[in-house]
Amino acid sequence: MNGLTETLARFINATGTAQFPPAAAQVIRTGVIDTIGTMLAGRKEPVVEIVRRHVAAREPSAGESSILLYEGRAFAADAALINATSAHALDYDDVALSGHPSVVLVPALLAEAEALGASGADLIRAYLAGYEVWAELIGRDADFHHLKGWHPTAVFGTVGCAAAVACLRKLDVDACRNALGIAASMAGGLVANFGTMTKPFHAGRAASSAIEAVRLAMLGMTASADAIEHHAGFLVAISPAGRVEKERPADTLGQTLRILDSGLSIKKYPICYAAHRVIDAVIDCAKRENIAAEKVASVHAWIGVTPASVLRNHRPMTGLEAKFSLEFAVASALVARAVGLSQLTDEFVSDAQVRGLMKRVSISTVTSVCPVDPSFAFNDRVEIRLDDGRTIDSGEIRFARGNAKLPLTESDLRTKFLDCLSGVPKVNASTLYEQLSRLENVRNLRTLAELPLD
Repeated sequence: MNGLTETLARFINATGTAQFPPAAAQVIRTGVIDTIGTMLAGRKEPVVEIVRRHVAAREPSAGESSILLYEGRAFAADAALINATSAHALDYDDVALSGHPSVVLVPALLAEAEALGASGADLIRAYLAGYEVWAELIGRDADFHHLKGWHPTAVFGTVGCAAAVACLRKLDVDACRNALGIAASMAGGLVANFGTMTKPFHAGRAASSAIEAVRLAMLGMTASADAIEHHAGFLVAISPAGRVEKERPADTLGQTLRILDSGLSIKKYPICYAAHRVIDAVIDCAKRENIAAEKVASVHAWIGVTPASVLRNHRPMTGLEAKFSLEFAVASALVARAVGLSQLTDEFVSDAQVRGLMKRVSISTVTSVCPVDPSFAFNDRVEIRLDDGRTIDSGEIRFARGNAKLPLTESDLRTKFLDCLSGVPKVNASTLYEQLSRLENVRNLRTLAELPLD
């Protein structure tokens, strides 16, 4: 019987030439569109400029792949580093598998696809391989990596993305296996850095490390044949409590596709996804009851243990810190009836009314578990008490709007994409959207960076 690392390698190798279901392609297209939108929207964030300067200092010459589609070129790993950091800088990118799959997979695959001249169909196959490997690995642990301090996007993303890049390059089984082992030793990222510039850098490093792992494997670097399942290997090393199924066969890998079950959840708000259910509820209540923010005496929210742990900033002082604050999310939803890019600023966070409302928000945790995403409670709930004594109860909130089980419409997705690109000079957003909507028909992904500009 093959070990887990070997099984994963064989799956990656086989997926490189396999047919993909149209339903899976549709999910992947959505992830690509959303990621490119958030990537271009985040391009002016300070962390992106820092990473660009870091890359430029060591690589002054043009390279293989485009930076932010239209802003120069770099070697593929460095382009992926910049692009993934930018795509995660606003915390507006999609969610699944207790992390952010597309923000790692898409920038790395676009960079390598440009270097290779690969097609849109090739990218879809590779994304599928990366997603399924990520799902296979994270689904083997009974505990939540966030609570241990691991950021799954940085940890599982590095290995899953290496699987995707290896698939794109159609590596043989030995090289796929070595790439997984190399990537497993490069994975890392701490929840303690949420709310700082390092958090989006996690995504950049995962995408970049994945490309480096694959290219090192292509040059002949070896890794342990059981690097994933060994008693001192990847799964055990990052397991919060050691309750990980490292020896269970991966018999259904590629047969029952996780992407068709878990899908991708598209964010409506550029803030940690753990707050989205509550934001929906507060905005709905405020609109339905015509609640004036100054009339709110207190707000109490019930959320899951893991979301409460991730939403660590109870009195944020900056827009970055506010992305991980339920108190801010509630205050913004009441004051502005929105939690958008206009509210995620240092100035809005410092607003006296916002700061006053944050002090009136309290949180309780519940231990129920959502079977779709076990890191969440089965339901969230919000209770708003007004100064006239009235209490408004949101009722149970099952899914946030945009969740894979409560998806946005195609019109909503397009609106988000165009909004993300509204401040990008010269880019024809509608043309780019239409091209990405027919991703599987794109013969050479280099053409995305060659589209006519306005």
